[in-house]
Amino acid sequence: MPQKIYNTKTRKKELFRPSQEGKVNIYVCGITAYDICHVGHARAAVVFDVAVRHLRSRGYRVTYVKNFTDIDDKIIERAKKEGADCRDIAERFIKMHNEDMAALGVATPDITPKATEHMDEMIALIGILMEKGYAYAAGGDVYFSVNSFPLYGGLSGRNLDEMMAGARVDVNEKKKNPLDFALWKASKEGEPCWESPWGKGRPGWHIECSAMSRRYLGETFDIHGGGEDLIFPHHENEIAQSQAATGKPPANYWMHNGFVKINSEKMSKSLGNIFPIRDIIKNFHPEILRFFLLQSHYRSPVDYSDTALGEARSSLIRCYTVLRLIQRFRNDWAGTAAALPPSPSAGMESYLNIFRELGEKFSAALDDDFNTAQALGFVFEAVRLTNNILAAEKKMPPLEKIAVLETASQFFSQAGAVLGILQLAPEQFLSDDREIEVRKRALDVTAIENLIAERQAARNARNWARADEIRRELAKINITLQDSAASTEWSIE
Repeated sequence: MPQKIYNTKTRKKELFRPSQEGKVNIYVCGITAYDICHVGHARAAVVFDVAVRHLRSRGYRVTYVKNFTDIDDKIIERAKKEGADCRDIAERFIKMHNEDMAALGVATPDITPKATEHMDEMIALIGILMEKGYAYAAGGDVYFSVNSFPLYGGLSGRNLDEMMAGARVDVNEKKKNPLDFALWKASKEGEPCWESPWGKGRPGWHIECSAMSRRYLGETFDIHGGGEDLIFPHHENEIAQSQAATGKPPANYWMHNGFVKINSEKMSKSLGNIFPIRDIIKNFHPEILRFFLLQSHYRSPVDYSDTALGEARSSLIRCYTVLRLIQRFRNDWAGTAAALPPSPSAGMESYLNIFRELGEKFSAALDDDFNTAQALGFVFEAVRLTNNILAAEKKMPPLEKIAVLETASQFFSQAGAVLGILQLAPEQFLSDDREIEVRKRALDVTAIENLIAERQAARNARNWARADEIRRELAKINITLQDSAASTEWSIE
């Protein structure tokens, strides 16, 4: 199935045609490094990480660029508040960002440029806009003239007159038009600055991405991405300044992920409902947060809550539990693969075909505008089918079952690699998850294991009443037991 992408600029789903056959260039706006990353940052990072993984799985050679804004009003403000250097502030939060992304399994983009390392490119681009009459200097600042670019508003669909009405609230006497935006800001005392033809200063926010995307991907590249909040003004301004300079659109497809809401409310610092990634993953395994974010289509809003994360945890545990069962069955029958029948039975062939079809459907879901919600549905079809196969003790010979489970395992491996989940050994994930839950719920592991040992003794003595009583006692603190011939395992609901 050919790749389709919803293009924000045209407001419709389009057939994806990269500029170069077999090659995809992607630019995504990264963080402004003045604070720790929250769940909103996590969503954008995971969305585009999966898009890149999927395109690569389809054979495309992808160059993925994601920038860091390491000079900005907010960084300067924080540096002043802490009595620190702006560079130290930016480096601290870039380091923390990288730690958070690594925890979430987000692969490092191919290129991660910083704004302060590209001053020459930004100054040159501003110079082109000045020469062409799209920008003007005013008191050491340089502004882009919105009236000079007739296509302004094309990405966001905003009417220029309506934008003007809103802009009148913020009057700046230096501007010819309230909508004009800064390309270069004159330096203020005590702030970082760079030399330019217009005097010492620093770049405006929007010019950074235009300069860096052009530097690494050319004047027009394939996909530009970011959060929905960047459509206006950031991406609108990027298009204006880039296209004014080159006469070409900077990107052919614009992708934007939806907002994260917190318990159905908009996430904002004023409401005090910002949830840092590193705080979330103290109470939930990082892969659970990633799984939660993938349960919704990337353009849809996501409603974050502990309840929603708890439901995601239960779903991911189901996946890892079936992987553990496959591994154990494989271990029980180790060394028998060479004796598989030369021709599969009709039942075995049917199962193999179903898993192959699930693989095709999984990829097709992601071909359709990276629909991770639908793709996960096929993962759970595979989970249900695998559980049925494992439970069918007498309906399928063990050697045929091994072959089918091997195909199932390949499906989970391939799907997991694209979604960035199921990346740990099952025992490791389940152990890590249990450890987090034990700490979070302040459970006494020694007391739990003593009760399980007492229950086993009761079972050995055929004291079924006491054994059942202990099971009920443990169930009250959400401890579930799984008995096998060799032992009893426990987990936390």
